[in-house]
Amino acid sequence: MQETTVVPYFITGIGTDVGKTVSSAIVARALNAWYWKPIQAGLEPGTDQQTVAALADMPAEKILPESYRLLKPASPHWAARDEKVQIDIKKITRDFRNILEHISKTSSGKQYLLIEGAGGIMVPLNEKQFVGDMIKQLSIPSILVSRHYLGSINHSMLSAEYCRMKDIEVKGWIFNGSYGHYADEICHWSGLPQLAAFPELPAITPETIAAQATEWADTLKRIL
Repeated sequence: MQETTVVPYFITGIGTDVGKTVSSAIVARALNAWYWKPIQAGLEPGTDQQTVAALADMPAEKILPESYRLLKPASPHWAARDEKVQIDIKKITRDFRNILEHISKTSSGKQYLLIEGAGGIMVPLNEKQFVGDMIKQLSIPSILVSRHYLGSINHSMLSAEYCRMKDIEVKGWIFNGSYGHYADEICHWSGLPQLAAFPELPAITPETIAAQATEWADTLKRIL
């Protein structure tokens, strides 16, 4: 069997509802990747794991179980507090290592692993640590997802600056939506390249996800 190389990326965003899950589905389909959401806050009407699996038409074995499944659709630290749970980045790191080992044992060749965060990069996980601390602890490159809206330049630049200050490697931007034409300027000001730009989809279905994955697959494979 060909030797396995696992290439992980952490997909985070400039805020909540900027398109991380849809972006994860498109990238997962384009790269035939594995998908892991370490912290799921909110289980109804469905989880991000279920959404990505359905939209990207992924095999069940490539969807990996969450480290934390929390009932409340809220900031992880708040949802965990409600259930008297303490989110521990060390546990997430152990799970990550076990996942890498599992993929290496069950696959061959180059394998992509997409790890989707909760909310934006500075969403709190507990009283002291944020999503950015989790990325730093996992020691893997990140992908920043931005949605075009009034104020997104500010939120995008603050997220990029935070990564720079924390010495978090960023591979580039994924942009969503059609409001404004900020992508080139955000790339220029942040010094980070565009990986993909997804339009406002008329409907979010496996078919529209597959079409975007096909369009961007070569670019994503070349950069990632």
